[in-house]
Amino acid sequence: MQLSEILRGFGIGEYNPGASTGGQWGKTTDHGVITSRSPATGEAIGSVYAASHQDYEWVMDAATKAFTVWRSIPAPRRGEVVRKIGLKLREYKEALGRLVSHENGKILQEGLGEVQEMIDIADFAVGQSRQLYGFTMHSERPAHRMYEQYHPLGPIGVITAFNFPVAVWAWNALLAAVCGDVIVWKPASKTPLTAIAVQRIVAQVLHEQDLPEGIFNLIIGGGSTIGEAMLKDRRLPLISLTGSTPVGKHAATVVSNRLGKLILELGGNNAIILTEHADLKLAIPAVVFGAVGTAGQRCTTTRRLIVHEAILNSVQKALVHAYASLRIGDPLDPKTHVGPLIDTDAVRQFSEALEQVRHEGGEILFGGKVLSGPGYGSRCYVEPTLVTARNDWSIVQQETFAPILYLIPYTGDVRNAIALQNAVPQGLSSAIFTNDLRESEIFLSEIGSDCGIANVNIGTSGAEIGGAFGGEKDTGGGRESGSDAWKAYMRRQTNTINFGTELPLAQGIRFELS
Repeated sequence: MQLSEILRGFGIGEYNPGASTGGQWGKTTDHGVITSRSPATGEAIGSVYAASHQDYEWVMDAATKAFTVWRSIPAPRRGEVVRKIGLKLREYKEALGRLVSHENGKILQEGLGEVQEMIDIADFAVGQSRQLYGFTMHSERPAHRMYEQYHPLGPIGVITAFNFPVAVWAWNALLAAVCGDVIVWKPASKTPLTAIAVQRIVAQVLHEQDLPEGIFNLIIGGGSTIGEAMLKDRRLPLISLTGSTPVGKHAATVVSNRLGKLILELGGNNAIILTEHADLKLAIPAVVFGAVGTAGQRCTTTRRLIVHEAILNSVQKALVHAYASLRIGDPLDPKTHVGPLIDTDAVRQFSEALEQVRHEGGEILFGGKVLSGPGYGSRCYVEPTLVTARNDWSIVQQETFAPILYLIPYTGDVRNAIALQNAVPQGLSSAIFTNDLRESEIFLSEIGSDCGIANVNIGTSGAEIGGAFGGEKDTGGGRESGSDAWKAYMRRQTNTINFGTELPLAQGIRFELS
């Protein structure tokens, strides 16, 4: 399947409008152009006309009007619409997965996996549409009933990052949709074409179901213009933002100033602990995938490997051997393990991080080079890198969005390893490899990992959609995807009904009128 065929199938041309309310597209062409380039080749794939403030108001007007209709449609009926979106995604899985790989640079298996994640969350949301449960509790007053229920919240702002250009939208949009909300989506400017493709897929379903414009909306533009407008907009009661910790802190300040709600999925500095009781046959593949998957550009990427000194040498040898076998190159080649970084700015950050590693005293055990020559013409390819390090170094305390893995030894009890793992500002994903029951239970206990995700004998990356996804500390504290994450997209209401003939007050208060 050629790229030209994929683009044509999604109605993507050389230049494309940057705003949509479903089947309708904006007409602005004079607010700048965003060009999407292949990280693999550096060549332009297509361009998008940046949305204007007028486009934004048009989208928000459509979303506000659509919400008054969509919220009153029964939740199972909304679930049926999402089910049809899931079916349509199945039809386009190959094409959309390939487009993700072309535009984002992740290997094809990961591109296809990302679309499968969209399909999985659609299925989950369909079931959830019949399980938007409230609670009933006993009243302290006679002849009274109390219960809680959940109502649609309103138009939801979803701001996504380049590294998962379509899956994170699905986590938010499809769950919010069954909850009765409408969506205003601002995708990353580095990956706008996949967003246009998704918008066109969804528009087909909305048209087939004779639904109004404005349920699923798209607005493509700069963070300082469109993104900032969304953060400040009271018509968006909830903003879900995936991005860096500095961006998240800014968003928190702006949105909280208007008392809006936030779901923040920010930086990760994830560690795997290998105790002396680890099964290295399980651990080594998990470490390698966690560290080099998506070229190290996942929020759940394994960035620190905390290894008991008793097995440090054998782990180093096994990792060097594994890294030497990695195939780096064209992300569309089925044999490729590692594709390019997103752009040359990411390559610069990779090189600067390694320079700081050397300055702080680290030793590069493998990799560290920026690749050039045949097959690497985009100048976005780097060697996945193994580095000896200390946990307290400033560079190790930061998240470098690149395939750099820091090897950090520990001695003594597993508690020492957990202390190292927790001693960073971020708190997203974590893992331990051990066959010792006590070690695994300590890791999962209240004195163990302080991360939102804690795994035993699997890696930090590749979470299933059934569990709530998110982290603590500088990761933001938000939760998306499975479990009861749907509650974030609804407003909670407590109801009390008096079916008696008297009016008793709570807490036994007496208030009598003569």
